[in-house]
Amino acid sequence: MKKIMITLGLLIGTSALAFADTISIDSSDFAEISSEINDAAFDIRYYSPNNFTGHKIDGYKAPRAYLTKEALAALAVAAEDLRKQGYRLLIWDSYRPQKAVDNFVRWINNPEDEGDKTFYPDLQKSDLLAGRYIMEKSGHTRGSTVDLTIIEKDGDFVDMGGTFDLFSEISHPDYQDLTDEQKHNRQILRNAMIKAGFRPLDSEWWHFTLENEPFFRII
Repeated sequence: MKKIMITLGLLIGTSALAFADTISIDSSDFAEISSEINDAAFDIRYYSPNNFTGHKIDGYKAPRAYLTKEALAALAVAAEDLRKQGYRLLIWDSYRPQKAVDNFVRWINNPEDEGDKTFYPDLQKSDLLAGRYIMEKSGHTRGSTVDLTIIEKDGDFVDMGGTFDLFSEISHPDYQDLTDEQKHNRQILRNAMIKAGFRPLDSEWWHFTLENEPFFRII
């Protein structure tokens, strides 16, 4: 028992350190998603080079995902709804520190670094900022926005007709040139999130923000 207790303490300490390195405000207002939704899967894209910049992003000290406690409570409601339908959540991003957003903008302004063009196949890099695909200030920094999708309970892929951070009209939730299955899958996620108290974004099918988010300023 003593050995188990020590191991648990080390894990808690590691989590707290990762959070402290990631966020700049009182951690008591936030919680790690996995602490409330134990069957969620995670693919924290900005902790790896598998994103539009082709590089790991500043501010992501660990592949962990945090939300305000209010947003996490609402997300747990959505997760339960989806669980009953045979799905679980896959999280790509949640709280995003401002230093990460600054990293995006620096990358856009660096003409020598093309990044990964598969994320913006029909655009010039400069279009990403001018076209408001990437913002100099992001709602993610307030801690109540989450980027996610659904997967089967066994982890199998659910076809949404496009991937995370694909800067294209294909990513619009109401994009029509999709199969009936893809449209249906997007609607399953959208309905559960709206019912739980989140509002969608009209340009990204994976992006949802808590309607009554506790912080209304950029952190």
